[in-house]
Amino acid sequence: MRILAASEPSKSDKLNEDWFSVSPNLVVVLDGATARTDTGCIHGVSWYAAQLGAAVSTQASDSAISLQAALANAIEAVASKHPECDLSSPGTPSAAVAILRRTQDALEYLVLGDVGIVLASDSRLSVVLDDRVDKTAQAERREADNHLIGSAQKAAALIRMKHAELAARNAEGGFWVSAADPSVVKYAIVDAVPLAVVNRSVVLTDGAARFVRMFSEGNWKELLDLLEHKGPSEVLRRVRECEESDPVGVRWPRNKKSDDATLVYVANCR
Repeated sequence: MRILAASEPSKSDKLNEDWFSVSPNLVVVLDGATARTDTGCIHGVSWYAAQLGAAVSTQASDSAISLQAALANAIEAVASKHPECDLSSPGTPSAAVAILRRTQDALEYLVLGDVGIVLASDSRLSVVLDDRVDKTAQAERREADNHLIGSAQKAAALIRMKHAELAARNAEGGFWVSAADPSVVKYAIVDAVPLAVVNRSVVLTDGAARFVRMFSEGNWKELLDLLEHKGPSEVLRRVRECEESDPVGVRWPRNKKSDDATLVYVANCR
């Protein structure tokens, strides 16, 4: 088995709100949601992602616990760590979560929010993406895309977009992420595939997925091949190169020039 990983904050002077852990049998990747409004929490998104990631890793390391139960237990445990914060705030810190766990004969996975998983064999490739957040606040997203990154108009539009997103977060007809309520795990995408049919996998945050989904630097197979031959740092280098080439979002309209980006690549999963 070969495991390669890389994680970068969007800026060198900014805390990374992504988080990951990896072992031969377990990969956990989190993407903390950008806070643009009051959160009611004194700790911040990076703290929340790290606390939740560590708790998920501990819970999911026990193969007798289902991935949904592991995530639910972790959410509850982290909520108990900061009761002094207003966990009922609409903006309470949240994170997208992906878990990939190897058992004796299967790869189990859970995805809640926009962290993706790609599973590949010699002849097949499947991509697990939770795109429900992209289907919310669409009018506000289009408005934000009309403005250049760094402009006052963009900043104001992003606040309006964030409020619209928060209204749809963890609500029927909206999208689901880990926050303070463990019941959200019932909305996670959960499945398992036979271990024998997967020889490569990658778990990645949307900042790293820009390689395929935004910048079209390659398709998912080409991403896996690049990871195999040049490693995750090269993928992130090319993502950053695209971002730097379009700093205000003319060619690729987006919420921010750069995003936190994380990839965990596992080869010879069997």
